Amino acid sequence: MLINRDHLTVEQMEELLGDQVRRARIARNMDQATLAERADVSVRAVSNLELGRGSSMKTLVAVLRALGRLDWLESLAPSMGVSPMQLLLAKQRSPQPRRRVRRPRGESA
Repeated sequence: MLINRDHLTVEQMEELLGDQVRRARIARNMDQATLAERADVSVRAVSNLELGRGSSMKTLVAVLRALGRLDWLESLAPSMGVSPMQLLLAKQRSPQPRRRVRRPRGESA
C-alpha cells in the first residue's frame, strides 16, 4: 500500500521513520540494547526514535551508522552537482571585471 506522504504531519513522519529504523534493527537480529551500545546512545534514545517520539539528529545519525544505513541520509540530501552547461551559462551571464592597462611612464597614447 502506497502512502501519500505529502499530507502527513511531522509526528506521523517521525513514526514512519521510527518504524523503518525498527525494521532495519530487527532485520539485523539486534535488540535495542545492542543497537544502543553500538550507536553509543541510550536504550531510551533508541526506543524514542523507533516510536517516533522525537529524537535528535545526532541520535538518528548514530543509529543509522550502527545499522549500516547511512545511505538513507544520502537519499534525504543527495549531493547537488552542477552541470557543465550550468557553469558555462553562469559564467557568460556574469559581467567580467574591467582591467586597467598600465602604460609605462613616458609613453603617450
